[in-house]
Amino acid sequence: MNEYTAPLRDMRFVLKELVGLEQVASLPGCEEVNVELVDQILDESARFCREVIAPLNKTGDVEGSRWEDGKVFTPKGFKDAYRQFTEGGWSALQAPAEHGGQGLPKLVATLVMEMWKSSNMAFSLCPMLTNGAIEALLLRGTEAQKKTYLAKMVAGTWTGTMNLTESQAGTDLALLRTRADREGDHYRIRGQKIFITYGEHDLTENIIHLVLARLPDAPPGVRGISLFIVPKFLVNADGTLGARNDVQCASLEHKLGIHASPTAVLVYGEKEGAVGYLVGEENRGLEYMFIMMNAARFAVGLEGLAIADRAYQQALAYAKERVQSRDLAGGAESVPIVRHPDVRRMLMSMKANIEAMRALACTVAASMDIAHRHPDKAERLKHQAFADLMIPVVKGWFTESGVEVASTGVQVHGGMGYIEETGAAQHLRDARITTIYEGTTAIQSNDLVGRKLGREGGVTAKALVQVMRQTEAALSKAAGDDLAAIHGAFSAGLTAFSDCVDWIAVNYEKDIKAVHAGSVPFLKLTGIVAGGWQMARAALIAQEQVTKGAGDKAFYEAKIVTARFFSEHVLSQASGLRTSIMQGARGVLQLSEEQL
Repeated sequence: MNEYTAPLRDMRFVLKELVGLEQVASLPGCEEVNVELVDQILDESARFCREVIAPLNKTGDVEGSRWEDGKVFTPKGFKDAYRQFTEGGWSALQAPAEHGGQGLPKLVATLVMEMWKSSNMAFSLCPMLTNGAIEALLLRGTEAQKKTYLAKMVAGTWTGTMNLTESQAGTDLALLRTRADREGDHYRIRGQKIFITYGEHDLTENIIHLVLARLPDAPPGVRGISLFIVPKFLVNADGTLGARNDVQCASLEHKLGIHASPTAVLVYGEKEGAVGYLVGEENRGLEYMFIMMNAARFAVGLEGLAIADRAYQQALAYAKERVQSRDLAGGAESVPIVRHPDVRRMLMSMKANIEAMRALACTVAASMDIAHRHPDKAERLKHQAFADLMIPVVKGWFTESGVEVASTGVQVHGGMGYIEETGAAQHLRDARITTIYEGTTAIQSNDLVGRKLGREGGVTAKALVQVMRQTEAALSKAAGDDLAAIHGAFSAGLTAFSDCVDWIAVNYEKDIKAVHAGSVPFLKLTGIVAGGWQMARAALIAQEQVTKGAGDKAFYEAKIVTARFFSEHVLSQASGLRTSIMQGARGVLQLSEEQL
């Protein structure tokens, strides 16, 4: 079963009932956003994904992109699908209207992007990187640069990339060697970059590379990095394409997964040097690149959610069809494996984590919209602080959960999950890169405990605890065994999170190594408590709907049970994680290197 059906019922619940579309639609610049428009967008996106790009997921994985004499060819069907993608206006979803975009809020775009990534992650990576490049140019490009590049990139006629990594540097960007030499109104770029997603392809006529490089007189380390626009083809004054720039694709990486996505090795300046144009000021490139990286980190987090949902859909369909073993309650005939308790447990773990991630992603997206558009500065700052705190969690916890869910999907299939023809293995292979893309999980957790918590003494995290306490109080007043169970687990998880926030705030300066030894467990704890918070809110809403006799009773009852499962099987891990975070540093750090 390799089909994909967008989970529109749950998406609409999150959008309209949990997060509140009307809150975002009331923001300046969102006046044309309404329920009817959003429903049409979601329906059309679901159709496009189901009919156009989802069928290319498996064939693209088998065929892969190929390199021939410096040129890259995407798998069969990708060029036509990308043409339909741009003609449908999907590439322009979030961009401002003045550059040809639709200007839709992040909240709506988040659910659409989830569909793209679920149906075909390899395909979705091309517009993902382009969107990041667009955002960087919008915020830091000159008016001339915006006029030259943005309209074509928003339309999808040109795509964009992010060029950070070099073989000797990896994550340590202070070691970058790519050089930029001043030459009149431009620069000459010389060097090599690796792991460049869609760094070369046949989908568009031009590719706009955003490249980190170092000037000859730059200060050492990350303070001496600048950002440059390096187009594959130079652009004439009238907007037409000029000469081919001195940037070439030397090869493609051979990867564990996402075979259809070309991951390029790019060489700059084998001849006269590639022409590059400075973005912003010299030596501030890393600061500007973080604009792209934050957008990409949120988007990669969505990949964890998206692949998890694709793996769940396939595992659920298989479990309903696969007949094996008798029912434990008795009976002479074999039954579909969905009736076996442990298979139910695995499916529920997949379902619960997916729903928690989707709810949290949309909550963060709404805060990003408010931070960008709200007329009141205090509100903007409050929501920006929350979004900044959550982005490493969305990236780190979602992708780690995505790998776990995809692995569980293989387990549901049993031996057939290990066979490539069933498709379950592809989801696991594709998901595995997401924990590394745009910074490993440890990089996200270092960001969380360092920039987002330690340096401010936990102010934003403590404010979040107080917001969560309001949900805890509402749960304490709710009737019924299910809500009581959710309350108990959420209260305990929230206390564990609060304890760890206080501990990190006190110990960050005193014993930074001990704090970082538990940073990944803390990221996971933050994720499951924040996810549990959203599931608890969803259960309260669902119970209210059931009580007043609203339609779709089965959906709301399932929402309550799924929230209870998350509380008892996921949130219940919180106390153990607290022990790892607050007491586990000695076990991590005590042995000498020779003893390891």
